[in-house]
Amino acid sequence: MLNAAELKRHISRSPAFVLDEAQVLANLQPLSALRAASGCKVLYAIKALPLAHLLGLIKPQVDGFSVSSLFEAKLAHEILADQGSIHLTTPGLRPDEFAEMAELCSHISFNSLSQHQRLSGLSAHYSLGLRVNPKLPFAADRRFDPCRPHSKLGVDIESLRNGVPDGIAGLQFHTVFSCRDLVPLQTTVQALRPILERNRQLRWLNLGGGYLYHDIADLEPLAELIAGLRSELAIEVFLEPGKAIVGNAGYLLTTVLDRFVSDGKQVLVLDTSINHHPEVFEYQIRPRLLDEVAEGGQSAILVGSTCLAGDVFGEYRFDRIPEVGEKLVFADVGAYTLIKANRFNGYNLPDVYTWNRTRLDLQKSYEYSDYRRQW
Repeated sequence: MLNAAELKRHISRSPAFVLDEAQVLANLQPLSALRAASGCKVLYAIKALPLAHLLGLIKPQVDGFSVSSLFEAKLAHEILADQGSIHLTTPGLRPDEFAEMAELCSHISFNSLSQHQRLSGLSAHYSLGLRVNPKLPFAADRRFDPCRPHSKLGVDIESLRNGVPDGIAGLQFHTVFSCRDLVPLQTTVQALRPILERNRQLRWLNLGGGYLYHDIADLEPLAELIAGLRSELAIEVFLEPGKAIVGNAGYLLTTVLDRFVSDGKQVLVLDTSINHHPEVFEYQIRPRLLDEVAEGGQSAILVGSTCLAGDVFGEYRFDRIPEVGEKLVFADVGAYTLIKANRFNGYNLPDVYTWNRTRLDLQKSYEYSDYRRQW
């Protein structure tokens, strides 16, 4: 884990996003072991963080990328240079983009039977698949649940009981988020097994993402499950982690701009915003702050610098309330931050750095010209 004091010492301007390369590579180790033990293939889901430097860094460690749009497919193809596979699934396939996407992608999993019927005949340059909704909800919060009632994600498993459409070579599913337990994956595979056994023409199965492999103590049951599927059904098995690779490798450095008391509580205004980490507002999460002292005797509410009333990170405890000008560091912000970040109120996006334990490299900074070009 990066040292907060080290970040503060090396970076003078904030806000700044820092990606720890060593942590990214460490997160790939259990996946590499799983590949060796089971013969599965690992795809990085670039929706979590499509930073080109990151994609180049992990390219030798993965078997390709998972994408959800034309732009993601073009970026994946550019980085891979035909040295890996590109799997695509999305509810939003556009007919006017499909021919190009089919040229770029090795595998396309159609999100619905109607989508498959309309588009599958437009090109023959990829392996056809279907995304399946196994109707097995594992998320307590429906906002995260791909199997929620009236879900837009995947073909209802019941409609495949009597067979899959002609030409379909594989199935894909994705049912969890930030999961540290293999039971949902095992349960879902068990539900799909009758379909796999009945349709021996299938050549691959994509188990999706959502599992934090570095936080799962024993991956041997998964290796055995995958090896069994490969040997019994003669299929390739893919995993497509995103947050598992980058989530705990990202940090957000910020500076205290103002400090005052509101209704008896200390408020610290930061030079960042939840608009740089939109899931704070979307899902009411409280990001981890490296500077927090759990048993600290004082507390302060950390807020962003925009005029949005709900631009609030949460209440944190300290031994001493930070002063104006002091820097603070949020951790575990590697996934779904930069890709969702916006310039609401005209506040600039964070500078983007990579850190390899010996060198800090500025990858991207934004100026007024970038804001002006956008508008």
